Amino acid sequence: MTSNGSRPRDHSVQSVDRAVSILQVLAKQGPSGVTEIAEALAVHKSTVFRLLATLESRGMVEQDAERGRYRIGYTVVELATGAGKVNDLSVLGHPICQELAAAVGDTVNIAIRDGDDVISIDQAIGSSIMSIDWVGKRTPIHATSSGKLFMAHMTPDEVAEIFAKQPKQYTPHTIVDPARLAAELDTVRERGYAVTSEEHEVGLAAIAAPIHSLNGQVIAAVTLSGPTFRINEDTVPGLAEQLMAAAAKISWRRGYVKRG
Repeated sequence: MTSNGSRPRDHSVQSVDRAVSILQVLAKQGPSGVTEIAEALAVHKSTVFRLLATLESRGMVEQDAERGRYRIGYTVVELATGAGKVNDLSVLGHPICQELAAAVGDTVNIAIRDGDDVISIDQAIGSSIMSIDWVGKRTPIHATSSGKLFMAHMTPDEVAEIFAKQPKQYTPHTIVDPARLAAELDTVRERGYAVTSEEHEVGLAAIAAPIHSLNGQVIAAVTLSGPTFRINEDTVPGLAEQLMAAAAKISWRRGYVKRG
């Protein structure tokens, strides 16, 4: 403990985290200079230079002697060969979903978009007695939390196409009015997560947070679902915070670069 009672910062862990982030930047941007990498990560150039030197010594990065730019090295290629077989969202995300489900007590899923539907590809069940096996099942994009999340990152024309098909009203709470949903999608983009309450099934509520790809696109969603007496206006803020942290972990494993 430090003199002010706080725990000392583990600089070795921070260095490892930043070194991995450098590799992610190079994978995303291609050959880059020290300044470009430092700006992408919002860290000092001297820190980047020091970490690059270590990565270069292990073959993780290579430097163009003439241009002074760095690129992914042969060692990363060797590692990627062995990692390719586990680069699946369900494999990468399942331990994180299990951890969250155990913490909150409700069901956690990973879902992807398929046209106007959402499909669950993995699930972790908490301690709640009210659990449904969603894996492999299709649910409507307009009436689910993950669907709203995907729609919030679609173009206006794509959203309009969905409403042109006159989406089904599953319960009295299902939003089928385009203007009302458009306003809700604005809220989703602003706060970073989506919520539904009894819009697909009476008594069921859900929250969804985004999983990002290397280039920042929303490729999937982590969802938390359960009864409305457990997921409601009072509990959503705290649950959403935990859900977004879990989604960020999975995104990081997929190569999404975080700043700082």
